[in-house]
Parts: sequence; C-alpha cells; structure tokens
Amino acid sequence: MSAPAVAQRGPDQTPPGRERRFELLAASGFGLGFLGGVGLAICYALGGQPQAEGVLLALTLGGLGFGFVIWGHDLLPQGPIVQQRGALGSSEAERHAFEEDLERGHVERRTLLRRTLGLALTALGVAVAFPVRSLGPSPGDSLRRTLWRKGTRAVNGSGTPVRANDVPVGGLVTVFPEGDVESGSGQTVLIRVEEGLLRPRPGRDSWAPGGLVAYNKVCTHAGCPVGLYQAESHQLLCPCHQSAFDVLDGARPTAGPATRSLPQLPLAIDPDGFVVAQRDYTEPIGPAFWNRR
Repeated sequence: MSAPAVAQRGPDQTPPGRERRFELLAASGFGLGFLGGVGLAICYALGGQPQAEGVLLALTLGGLGFGFVIWGHDLLPQGPIVQQRGALGSSEAERHAFEEDLERGHVERRTLLRRTLGLALTALGVAVAFPVRSLGPSPGDSLRRTLWRKGTRAVNGSGTPVRANDVPVGGLVTVFPEGDVESGSGQTVLIRVEEGLLRPRPGRDSWAPGGLVAYNKVCTHAGCPVGLYQAESHQLLCPCHQSAFDVLDGARPTAGPATRSLPQLPLAIDPDGFVVAQRDYTEPIGPAFWNRR
C-alpha cells in the first residue's frame, strides 16, 4: 500500500507558452519599476516636485510589487499537493524531460527576471540617494572652528569694538568676532569677575586678563544660547533646560543636563584697551554629541 506524500508542482508541469507569458509579465513589472526609479532620480536631480515624486515612487514600488507577485504566484513551484506515490526515484523519461526543460530556457528565464529586478532595484537605490542632499552641506570642521583669530577684536551686537573698561565687575556682554556679528558659533559671553577669584585650568593662566573671562554662548547640552548670569553665585544659566555653569571654574557644568564645560576663548587686551582674542577656541563648539567618536 502506497503512503501519502507531499509533492510540489514543478515548473515543467506548466505549459511553456503560459510560463513565458508570466515571465514577460513579471519582467514588465520590474521594467516599470526601473523606469519609475530613473524618472524619480531625474525628478530629484532637477529640483524635485512633490506630486511627480509621489507618482513616480508609486510606479516604482508598484512595478516591483507586481513583478514579485507574478513571479511568486505563477512561476515558482506551488504546493503543498498531496498525492499517492510509491517508491521514490525518477524514471529515465522524467530525467530526460528535466534536462530538456533546463536546456529549453528555465535558467534563461530566471536570468531575465534577475536582471530586470536588479535594474529596478538599482534605479530605486539611486533615486533614494538623492534626498540625502536635503540634509544640507557637510559641516566639515565648522564645529571646531570659528572666525576668532589672533588679534580679532571683540565687538558688540552693533559691531562696536569692546574695550576692557566697558565691562564692569559682575557685568556680562555678548560679543562677536569683528566683522561677523551674525556668527552663531562665534557668539561669546564676556564677563568680568574680581581678580583672584578665577581658578584657571592648566595652561589657561593668561586667558583672562584683568578678570575678563570669555566663554562660548552655545550651550553644550542642546545648543541654546547661554545668556543669563548670576553675579552673586558666578553662574551662567541656560534658559532652555536649566543647565548651570561655574564661571570661576572654566564654565564647568554644575546643574542641569549639560555634561561638558563651555569652551573658553583666550583673551588679551591690545595697547588701545580693546578686548582681542589670542586665538580661536581650542575645543569644539556646541552640544557634546557633535564631537563624539
């Protein structure tokens, strides 16, 4: 008595003409996906248009989906199918039929589908790469460099150079590198404290002449402007998330979510009494996550 077994319908059980039609149908879907992807890439390259991009993306994904459905439903072996059978094995006629079927073009058909599918996916990948331009230009080393240079004078918001005597003890002035009062990364808070109170870090003994100390205004937590100063406690405060920085100790964070000190600008006073920079900042500007490795 023969036992039930599970078998799959092989591709040789489908009429060759019908398989060829399904093959061309699936390849046509992948071809449509390829053309849609190319059109989408061209649309992006020319500046983009939302409605056109939506239509082309729909054609690309729709063509790929159509091709996959036809390939999976009509060209791959279907099953399971239960049949009665005896001992396993292939007859000479079956082996001969399989060899003829292989030579007739099943390998070629799969090659055609693989090639059209590859073209469609490549076109879609190229099109998807274009929106990367929307992220804007690479910041390069802009997070590590500002327009402060040796001898650059500090100016206020109206572009007027700031003299050392313009900042009283306990006072704060927002300054910029001369020639760029719109500088986001170069904006700096200039504070005067009583001489002898500062606890400079190693190598920074000459950075705060006459009690004038300068720190970058961009908070190291989320990039908000740090512009509030409590003269009694010598604390710089960020109004966004309540981070606090100790002015006397290198703007070390003492409260809030900030974990990195505000970068300090090395200062000097020129012969005319104007506040100038000794050099640019020696640390990255802004949120700590920008300079993670």
